Amino acid sequence: MTPYPLTPKEKEQRVVWASVRATLEAFRFKYKRSGKKSKSNWTLFERLLAVFRILLKITGLYNKGVSQAKDLRVKKISLSFEELPHAFHGLKILHLSDLHIDAIEGLEDILLDRIEKLSYDLCVITGDFRKDTTGSFRQILPAMTKLLRAIQPQYGTLAVLGNHDTFQMTDALEGLGIRFLVNETVAIEKEGNILHVTGIDDTYYFYTDMALHALESNTSEFSIALSHTGELSDVAAENGYKLYLCGHTHGGQICLPGGIPIISHQKGKRERIKGLWQQNGMKGYTSPGAGVSGIPLRFNCPPEVTLFTLRTSPAREKN
Repeated sequence: MTPYPLTPKEKEQRVVWASVRATLEAFRFKYKRSGKKSKSNWTLFERLLAVFRILLKITGLYNKGVSQAKDLRVKKISLSFEELPHAFHGLKILHLSDLHIDAIEGLEDILLDRIEKLSYDLCVITGDFRKDTTGSFRQILPAMTKLLRAIQPQYGTLAVLGNHDTFQMTDALEGLGIRFLVNETVAIEKEGNILHVTGIDDTYYFYTDMALHALESNTSEFSIALSHTGELSDVAAENGYKLYLCGHTHGGQICLPGGIPIISHQKGKRERIKGLWQQNGMKGYTSPGAGVSGIPLRFNCPPEVTLFTLRTSPAREKN
């Protein structure tokens, strides 16, 4: 059971959101914050990947890429905030992103092997649970059930949807214990102190003003934003959020030596393709993701789960 049940108002808002998201998914358009929309070119991208796959097999690099895709790392990062309430000093957050858990057989077992010995108070998942952008999501449920049974932090598991996900999966996954934040905010309370976590719907394919308004309604308490992409980081920073966690880019997934991405699916701000960044006093982190998309390979960009420790001291952050 999630420790954050939906309020009557949130239930009403979910109905409106689901109706809008269903329409956007049905028409297969990318809706942008700028107001522009374009047809998804995922089919063309898959054809190009098929050619790339053949070339890798001819050159003998395919198996190497598969091996690197399974070389999941745990990255531990300590972040300091002067504004963090002392009650939350030492709070540990496990960040998972871009699982695409049906893209690599047995990925849930690899994940469990890496995180079973970790200690954390809260788990957050920033979208892209499945491999494809259309079709069924039922195939991910056995793996997600196994994974979520092993993830039982004190403050629960919070998640947002990605551009590969469908609105239809929220009920099924919430039944497994996840609390989705669909343009919603929950409060975590400890010793009379409050920490807010706001999650917004995917803005890469499915932008609506509901996501914008969710970030604009923040209060004065220490707040964390969860998003699949970094596209609304400016809004979060303007509204006083102190930490912004996202993914989507896979860190490039297929990178040149030195981790230089060939494709990131992100326009501008190349320094935000993976890792730590800052914006107007807000700290941000783009996860390179735990899974793969399009092709089950990685090169020069290992998959990652991230363990953050939040501290109240102004000491220098260290990785």
